[in-house]
Amino acid sequence: MGPGDLHAERYGALGGQEGDLQLPAGPHPPVVCLLHGGFWRLPYGRDQLDAVARDLAIRGFAVWNLEYRRIGAPATDGRSILADVAAGIGHLAELAARGVDLDLDRVLVVGHSAGGQLALWAAAQGRRDPAPEPRVRIVGVAGLAALTDLAYAHELGPGTGADAIAAFLGGTPREQPDRCAQASPRALLPLGLPQLILHGDADPAVPVALARAYVQAARDAGDRIDYRELSGVGHMAFIDPASGAHAALCAWLAQFQA
Repeated sequence: MGPGDLHAERYGALGGQEGDLQLPAGPHPPVVCLLHGGFWRLPYGRDQLDAVARDLAIRGFAVWNLEYRRIGAPATDGRSILADVAAGIGHLAELAARGVDLDLDRVLVVGHSAGGQLALWAAAQGRRDPAPEPRVRIVGVAGLAALTDLAYAHELGPGTGADAIAAFLGGTPREQPDRCAQASPRALLPLGLPQLILHGDADPAVPVALARAYVQAARDAGDRIDYRELSGVGHMAFIDPASGAHAALCAWLAQFQA
């Protein structure tokens, strides 16, 4: 596996339990794990972030563009998806054990839309259930137009994926309060590590009100959080590596390359 090569890798036997690894030219790079959006549903997949992955690899990051089972596949709900995300990120340790040159002490998780919910959830797991010597150390997380509060988003109605949230949780947030509390980033604060939240103020799919409320709650909880509200930017700008939204992400990620 060489610099610039795209290597498909399975982390489980079930459909969707796979990802694409792309390495940069330099040695022992930090890792960016990408999580795509699409309200956790088929047919949306990791190909949404292929261009972003290529750009980040050029910038010196090892990129793990992670797939997960999605709603619409047999016997899949939010619990399946969260288990896949945890297993997929953990698979980085197996890759390193097989000789892939990765810096597992500098792992960043970046998610777009519903993938932002997954990224923030993943970042919270180390604080909630810390391992004595974690094999994969998440040091920062970025949510791009992220679904940061499942209960609030459900209240806002169909335009914010209320039906998808109910499918993810196995019921509405009121019907499934425990599952909502275990999966919703707002309920998991403080995360205890650096966060970036980027959101456009012209986003019809995930309203910017979610980001504003989440950022205030994170700061009140004591988290270190960078927030940029992007004027005139909609929901899908973040998957375009030529966009200002992507440039803002790259500027934040650069601090972890030092």
